[in-house]
Amino acid sequence: MTDFVLVPGAWLGSWAWDEVVPELRAAGHGAHALTLSGLAEKQGVPAGQQTHVRDIVDAVERNDLRDVVLVGHSYSGIPVGQAAELIGDRLTRVVFVDSAVPVDGESFVSDWPDGRATVEPVIAETGGFWPPLPAPDYAGQGLTDAQITRIVTGSTPHPGASLTEPAKLRRPLGELPATYVKCLLDGAEPNPRVAELLTSDRWRLVELDTGHWPMFSAPHELARILLGRM
Repeated sequence: MTDFVLVPGAWLGSWAWDEVVPELRAAGHGAHALTLSGLAEKQGVPAGQQTHVRDIVDAVERNDLRDVVLVGHSYSGIPVGQAAELIGDRLTRVVFVDSAVPVDGESFVSDWPDGRATVEPVIAETGGFWPPLPAPDYAGQGLTDAQITRIVTGSTPHPGASLTEPAKLRRPLGELPATYVKCLLDGAEPNPRVAELLTSDRWRLVELDTGHWPMFSAPHELARILLGRM
């Protein structure tokens, strides 16, 4: 039995995986959807990027999980990639779902063109948080109006420190067994950092014809990928 640990991206809580978890459990596996500190029902908990790494590692160790597949969406690829190195032989695979990947000494926003100049002033103006996206920003991502409403109404401000703190890696990320899920409506090609990692014989690319939030727009297809059926 595999234990899937599902980590949502920015602004989201464990509820983001509600349509994926039942399919993994129906296939006979464990499925553990996490809410990172400072988000959803954990609002008010101080959090930086390393707090989120610890959230993931603690969930694995507290539940004594083995044969773990860590799944990180969007922002959470950054802490998931770091946590994967820390759980040792408990790890079976990492799945990065249209996500950022950690680079030692660099932050989430440092990979964006003018990322620091764009995001850091917003964080300062909002008391240390990155505000959720408004509904129009979800257009063109394969989502229904109802799905967009669900995401927007469920989102909470994201702790800004987690976006600007540098990642800490102990060894090259390409050494990890990994699958990268590229959601094609959010861009046809992986970014250069991911493309370089995909040259590793331990990394695999899977393309999904949907937008950046596949746990909402294509949960069945995403579950099949996680189960190794695509």
